[in-house]
Amino acid sequence: MIMDKFQLQDRTKNFARRVFKMVERLPKSRGVEVIVYQLVKASTPVAANYRAVCRAKSKADFINKLKIVEEECDESLFWLEFIIGLELIDKKLLENLMKEANALVAIFTAAIKISKTNQKS
Repeated sequence: MIMDKFQLQDRTKNFARRVFKMVERLPKSRGVEVIVYQLVKASTPVAANYRAVCRAKSKADFINKLKIVEEECDESLFWLEFIIGLELIDKKLLENLMKEANALVAIFTAAIKISKTNQKS
């Protein structure tokens, strides 16, 4: 299924929203607060920075902004994996969120590769 930029904007915003709701279910402690901060700090820019991608001023700007989104997605994935590793929440509750994070990383990685190829043409 091919998505247009508006569908992907909605998808990234929904990802950030889902992460935000999930962290509210985590136990409260100082350590968890740090993890929550890092995860929210990584997942919300996925949506915000993808909006910036859609307004890029050049092909190079587009690719650079996409790289930022890819990095934020990957960092979000790291923190989700970390939460699972610490057993802070039932792994089954994070399966769909992990799948979405992986899918978004794959989408943005592919978009960067395609954009770089097209830039050379």
